[in-house]
Amino acid sequence: MKPLSKSNPEHVRIGLALGGGAARGWSHIGIIQALEEMGLRPDVIAGCSIGSIVGAARSAGNLWRLQDWVLSLRRRDVATFFDIGWGSKGLVDTERLRKFLHERVVDREMPIENLELRYGSVATDLGNGREIWFTEGLTMKSIMASIALPGLFAPVWHNGRWLVDGGLVNPVPVSLCHALGADVVIAVNLNADILGKHLSLKKDDIAASSGFMDGILGTIKSYSANLFPGDREESPPGILDVLASTVNITQDRITRSRMAGDPPDILLEPYLAHIGLLEFHRAEEAIAEGRACVKRMRPAIEYTMAHAVRISG
Repeated sequence: MKPLSKSNPEHVRIGLALGGGAARGWSHIGIIQALEEMGLRPDVIAGCSIGSIVGAARSAGNLWRLQDWVLSLRRRDVATFFDIGWGSKGLVDTERLRKFLHERVVDREMPIENLELRYGSVATDLGNGREIWFTEGLTMKSIMASIALPGLFAPVWHNGRWLVDGGLVNPVPVSLCHALGADVVIAVNLNADILGKHLSLKKDDIAASSGFMDGILGTIKSYSANLFPGDREESPPGILDVLASTVNITQDRITRSRMAGDPPDILLEPYLAHIGLLEFHRAEEAIAEGRACVKRMRPAIEYTMAHAVRISG
């Protein structure tokens, strides 16, 4: 991809607001790569949920390491991250997740202040619903708090309060990007095309084998697929389907509301409805769509950056 001729001058600080969307978030990798191939290197990254993982990896200089790992993922590998214990632990094995983050994203003890790029993530105070910004302290804790979707992840204890997924209050953190000093904000909304989609799961995908973890993954996959069989009144959606769609609807409405009040300069909305929330093994498709999204939006990106350069100059 040919770089822009006058891209990313020193006096224009570019911010990326990377939204939440679980497995669809691997498209952030393709988006970041495609933007940088155009010459648009971010100065600021603000992430929510999966956006906090990819954003931290880029801010720490480890995006390539994360990409290598996600491209190697198989369905069975994803299953190993889940635990059948509900209770306060949630469905995700947090220790295994921390190990992955340490190896592929950022060192356990790395402070946000020491990252290569200015970075922040957003979480939600479970007690009062307030938005919490992580702009200092341990990067690992900021990620664990931002991704803590209730029911799947355990809440994170921080400064006397329990924190959960930032997508409950600010799914695409444009406001945090601005607060961190970005002049031009490129926002990525992963959920723009998922509402109203009637997807279907193949039975073979759910029951690939009789193994115990395959059964667990089948349940998780049914959650992620966002099914609503509209032509079968006698078969209402299950509780996990309802919860998944409730999250989608809520985050879509919150995203629209927040961006109406604090709009980004550029909005990227990759087409990801075909990827279920927990289909992390489909990284190659997600990354490719991220790149394709940047390609589709290139004229708007070029126009916005040229305008920003004129104003700042």
